[in-house]
Amino acid sequence: MISIQKTTSDNPDFKHLTRLFDEYLVDIDGDEKDFFAQFNQIYLDYVIVYYENEIAIGCGAFKEYEPKVAEIKRMFVLPEQRGKGIAVSILKELEIWAKASGYQYTMLETSVRLESAIALYKKSGYKVIPNYGQYIGVASSVCMKKSIK
Repeated sequence: MISIQKTTSDNPDFKHLTRLFDEYLVDIDGDEKDFFAQFNQIYLDYVIVYYENEIAIGCGAFKEYEPKVAEIKRMFVLPEQRGKGIAVSILKELEIWAKASGYQYTMLETSVRLESAIALYKKSGYKVIPNYGQYIGVASSVCMKKSIK
């Protein structure tokens, strides 16, 4: 049975999944891991945990970047659960929640090395934009944005 829980970053299942995500990113980000980690150790009010048979297998979150713009954060699905459309479901739920919360756009940053994530976001209607905020000048980052009006 599939269920999706809206929660916060205090959720133990979210904490567990993001620890696994951080371990996964060590290989992806290499020497830049500490730079990126500083932006992920924040409290999040808008978190989704995706469950299959009461086991947490994926997550995602968003936070306000600026008025009317929500930044998608911490999108992760356990490697053995990928390819089932779980990330698409999480992303759609986050977008619906962000729109209901008054946001008109979602944006995100991902690694140029995460080709499957980039493909997922493009397929979901995200367009590549110039790197924003702390990602300006970071060659290993790809930033994307989507209208959810």
